[in-house]
Amino acid sequence: MTSITAPARNATLTTGRLAGWAPWALLGASFVCSFAVFGVMAAGGDLADFNIAGAVIVGVLAYMVLITVISSIAESRRKAVDRLMTALVATAFTIALLPLISLLWTVAANGIQRFDAEFFSYSMRNIVGDGGGIVHAIWGTVLITLTAAVIAVPVGLMTSIYLVEYGRGRIAKAITFLVDVMTGIPSIVAGLFIYSVFALLVRPGISMGFMGALALAVLMVPVVVRGSEELLRIVPNELREASYALGVPKWLTILKVVLPTSIAGITTSVMLAIARVIGETAPLLLTAGFTASLNTNLFNGQMMTLPVFAYNSYMNQGTAADASVARAWAAALTLILIVMLLNLVARLIAKWFAPKTAGR
Repeated sequence: MTSITAPARNATLTTGRLAGWAPWALLGASFVCSFAVFGVMAAGGDLADFNIAGAVIVGVLAYMVLITVISSIAESRRKAVDRLMTALVATAFTIALLPLISLLWTVAANGIQRFDAEFFSYSMRNIVGDGGGIVHAIWGTVLITLTAAVIAVPVGLMTSIYLVEYGRGRIAKAITFLVDVMTGIPSIVAGLFIYSVFALLVRPGISMGFMGALALAVLMVPVVVRGSEELLRIVPNELREASYALGVPKWLTILKVVLPTSIAGITTSVMLAIARVIGETAPLLLTAGFTASLNTNLFNGQMMTLPVFAYNSYMNQGTAADASVARAWAAALTLILIVMLLNLVARLIAKWFAPKTAGR
């Protein structure tokens, strides 16, 4: 065994191939050098001044040069071109992620300054300078978004069931056309619509949390309909036919076979709809308004939400501009964390309710 293994091992050392760890070592060295250079350039020491997008781009370019040169020397020209093309594909993926990485870095670097106990336990009531918090905005965002989901999800899901299981002819085409139109309407139009309806039915100038929930529900419904419709269509017809062959009625087949089969994807569609509306500012400015006090009554008085709080803190900085801007960044970071948490919950729900297969 020793006489066979030793020559084979020596052969792999002379075939002109880089070790498996070599590309990763070059990539790590490139990023270390790039981040070190940009760290020196950010002489102020503030994380917000660090150009993470530029550091990533320079690091990737340095890696492509290094891997191409070293591979052409140690391996062959053909292998070097192959590694260069692989690096270019990875670079395209990195460029697509750069806006997201830069956004997250900027928001986190600026918003972490106000992440303290006071910020999450106090409102802005009677606060004109430093201090204050966003507890009233968090409550408003959660209540309004939850109410919007309670309204929009059943309507959107039942509409998608009708289009897939029952809809035929002109009515189904008309509904599909209206859903497509609603998908592209600006969010401010939904806010104006709800505000106009309540101004006519109740009184002009009225603002309350329930109006904001209705505006967000208008924006959520088409997203839920389109996402759920596509997921219901990919359920195999054999499952429906097997249920019908056992004498199960259509409504029970939908409830017990079709929906459980697609529940994982439907949950993801619902969470995408929630993420679509949770950061809306324009319709909530018109419908829910803004306040500095905590209000948990959706049907009485104005309610503050996180996007409106961030907008108001930045636009109306008052006597302490730095403190107001810091609160705006912290509110934006809180909103991002809430969206990330909702997506994590959606993944867990999808995994829990996904159909169990024999291989599991």
